[in-house]
Amino acid sequence: MEHDQAVGRLRESYRRIPTGEPVRLAKRSSNLFRPRTDVATPGLDVSGLTGVLEVDAAARTADVQGMCTYEDLVAATLPYGLVPMVVPQLKTITLGGAVTGLGIESSSYRAGLPHESVLELDILTGAGDVVTARPTGEHADLFRTFPNSYGSLGYATRLRIELDKISPYVALRHVRLGLDQLAPAIEQIVATGTYDDAPVHFVDGVAFSPTEAYLTLGRNSDAVVKTSDYTGQQIYYRSIRQRPMDFLTAYDYLWRWDTDWFWCSAAFGAQNRYVRRLWPRRFRRSDVFHKIIGFENRHQVAARINRRRGQPDRERVVQDVEIPADQLAGFLRWFDAEVGMRPVWLCPLRLRSGESWPLYPLAPDVTYVNVGFWGTVPIAPGASDGDMNRRIEAAVADFGGHKSLYSDAYYDRDTFDRLYNVPALTEVKRRYDPDARLTGLYEKAVARR
Repeated sequence: MEHDQAVGRLRESYRRIPTGEPVRLAKRSSNLFRPRTDVATPGLDVSGLTGVLEVDAAARTADVQGMCTYEDLVAATLPYGLVPMVVPQLKTITLGGAVTGLGIESSSYRAGLPHESVLELDILTGAGDVVTARPTGEHADLFRTFPNSYGSLGYATRLRIELDKISPYVALRHVRLGLDQLAPAIEQIVATGTYDDAPVHFVDGVAFSPTEAYLTLGRNSDAVVKTSDYTGQQIYYRSIRQRPMDFLTAYDYLWRWDTDWFWCSAAFGAQNRYVRRLWPRRFRRSDVFHKIIGFENRHQVAARINRRRGQPDRERVVQDVEIPADQLAGFLRWFDAEVGMRPVWLCPLRLRSGESWPLYPLAPDVTYVNVGFWGTVPIAPGASDGDMNRRIEAAVADFGGHKSLYSDAYYDRDTFDRLYNVPALTEVKRRYDPDARLTGLYEKAVARR
């Protein structure tokens, strides 16, 4: 009943938005890095769509509202020894956001992307209707096209997802490998689920430099052991180089990257041992850091200080790209030589469903590695803001990869339409948003920069 009332308020808020005005969510947090233009029109009322409706431990499923965060969902499922098949690294990513905007984690080498474990979902469409989309049936076209549509087809109000077992602890092994050794090791893990005859349930990695890269292999463990704590003074990513073996509770493993936003908290001084002692633990989390970035984007405080010091302006380079495993070493060498940002995150991925999805057409029989890099680079004399991102986009294409759209994109219209299969999106959009009330994918991802 409460859920139905919340959906009713959402639909009413949609009806109140004048035709021709932008449609957006009225939500307090975001994990997008694209700048959002402030508009006077109120956003969609999603205030009642933030909870977990049901956890069916026997069936290993959960019914979840669209604005429920993974932090809240994990809190509801973990007491049953269950978690979503893929838990993106940052606590405030929502279920609806991960499906319409993609997500990835260390289980993705075997579980694919978050939308591949969705059994059904209710979607508020551009026509103002709420429809239930499933892999088959009347709205199968919407179900298939919704992933990576970023709200251009509608917004999820409820999702039914599969859950996976997890043990109370995760045993970690940090294996140092050369760049040319990464792909063979990853392919072996994908094929066998093992490494050195030991089971592997989770795998991601970090390349600190072209001569220092690690795969972190996680294994479910029921053993009662002493665990590490990286929510206090210790910092997780540094431990990868320091500890060949480690143990975390399941909860701490899932959120190991959130406390320091991978390694990006260093930009705010949060990794300085003196500052860290004074920085309240409850504020060492990704959404707080994201708000600080938002403040800087609006007011340009640090940028103005750097200019007064005679330092060059800096270009934001915040991207996640999927590179075929057999091209990984080449891409990493190119990236280090031409961009020079260190470290970078590595996360193997293989589609679970065995078939491609229209708007993010990865090949179903190819192992990819997500390469994540987040920071800024100086703008060289004579160059313009955006030039480095354009070079990266071209290199990703040259290496046979694909780029996520949560951050800045610079593609021309024809290239974008080809890479993200906009003709397929347009066909489905005609059915579910006949009056084009929802902003198009290109306009969201590129044109609003």
